[in-house]
Amino acid sequence: MRKILFGVVITLIILFTFKYCGDQNNTKISIQENSALIQEQINNVGKLVVTEGHFSEVITYQQSKSMFNNWYNPNKKAVVIVNADVTVAYDLSKIEFDIDGESKVLRIKNIPKEEIKISPQLEYYDMDSDFLNPFEAEDYNKIAETVKSSIAKKVEQSDLKSNAENRLISELSKFFILTNSLGWELQYNQSPISNIEQFKSIDFKL
Repeated sequence: MRKILFGVVITLIILFTFKYCGDQNNTKISIQENSALIQEQINNVGKLVVTEGHFSEVITYQQSKSMFNNWYNPNKKAVVIVNADVTVAYDLSKIEFDIDGESKVLRIKNIPKEEIKISPQLEYYDMDSDFLNPFEAEDYNKIAETVKSSIAKKVEQSDLKSNAENRLISELSKFFILTNSLGWELQYNQSPISNIEQFKSIDFKL
């Protein structure tokens, strides 16, 4: 009888051991699969999120040159019509993140800063210059710099950057939906994200 009981106990121990090892292996496989799925999703989202805008303005360029001890001041001037295409982009392939399989946490450590590209087209009208003060390459460079500076200020005053950030939030919300569906936690700068609305209060300029 003792031998039978002993055999039953040994059998149960072996069965529980196999079951425990099997559960542990299944858990590890599940974590690995989930980690790979999250990695794949991040890679899929790793693209430029772009918002485009168009700006137009008219600039009058004028420059005088002092000659002969201020006795003669030849002028040059031009009217410049500017049409500029502007893009605000986030290169999501540069996201810094960490996947903690043991804790089931996806940590987004850094979001790349927006990239603003200004592509102006300039048309020159009413160009007038003196033979002693002609238009030179330096003048065109100054006009281009003035145009870019002016357009950059208009971009800051427009809703172009906020629209781009809204698109960024839309892309990042996919991470929350994915991690939430897998029973994982999403963090940004070590702060847990418990709902999509929290993305709207994140300062991505950190």
